[in-house]
Amino acid sequence: MNDAIKHGEVEVNGVRLHYAEQGEGPLVLLLHGFPESWYSWRHQFAPLAEAGYRVVAPDQRGYARSAQPEPVDAYTLLHLVGDVTALIGALGEERAVVVGHDWGAPVAWTTAALRPDLVRGVAGLSVPPLPVGGPPPLQALRAAYGEGFYQVYFQEPGKADAELAADVKSSLRRILSGKQPDGVPRPWIVPEGRTLLESLPEPDRLPDWLTDADLDVFTADYARHGANAFTGGLNWYRNLDRSAELLAAFTGITVEVPALFVVGEEDLVNALVPPPVLDHLLGRLPKLHRHVRLPETGHWTQQERPAEVTEALLDFLAHLDK
Repeated sequence: MNDAIKHGEVEVNGVRLHYAEQGEGPLVLLLHGFPESWYSWRHQFAPLAEAGYRVVAPDQRGYARSAQPEPVDAYTLLHLVGDVTALIGALGEERAVVVGHDWGAPVAWTTAALRPDLVRGVAGLSVPPLPVGGPPPLQALRAAYGEGFYQVYFQEPGKADAELAADVKSSLRRILSGKQPDGVPRPWIVPEGRTLLESLPEPDRLPDWLTDADLDVFTADYARHGANAFTGGLNWYRNLDRSAELLAAFTGITVEVPALFVVGEEDLVNALVPPPVLDHLLGRLPKLHRHVRLPETGHWTQQERPAEVTEALLDFLAHLDK
């Protein structure tokens, strides 16, 4: 088996996607979130490949080395699920285990819900299986957290894009280093009259799990898009209401394949999804294998706790193969 990560490109649904790949065997797709890329899974490639799996991590549409469609409405959840389903076929496979972190988690959950024929199992890191369809969420988010809530702040085309692209490495360093000093997760809210980056001060030092060399890899991939370095990812947020409308026919659908959920105890998502709500959401997973909570872990789950996340994934994969 070739133990090096290989890179390739494939066109799906008219969009060129870059992907990284290692290993041979049953396909495991690893889907990153915002603002990340295939490199977010750097610690998982070798262990999963050595365990006998074909590991593929794409840069999803709009991100890093992949193409960035211009229309804002080209980034709905249905587009993103369509990319995953087409990618499975383009890789010459019939089924896959789909794993997603952050924004990659809703893509993974929704792919499993809508296309269980293609998904052997699904794992979500950080973000639980949110309802598909239902009321448009932006009104509720504004009411709960105000105009400064980051997902609302991202809605104005060009605004957050310009702030983040002005210094790509600094923006990535601030976001990836962001964690409350007391470990208590809180929503990301931009105070009135301040910019996005003013709400995220430059860290005194990088967290132990992130090196300057890691930042250089992320930065080089994002900088390919110039002034639109972050626009593709931001456009995912700009389709929150549109995606809910398009998926209305599937409201109430459950995920009928084996599932795994992993979350850090200090993840900001915990501030948005209190325990009673989380229990209700996990009820959408009738075949839930495990719910793993990682202590002293923030939002960047598979990067902060690579050994624990990889162990949970290998246990889940072994369960599927029995």
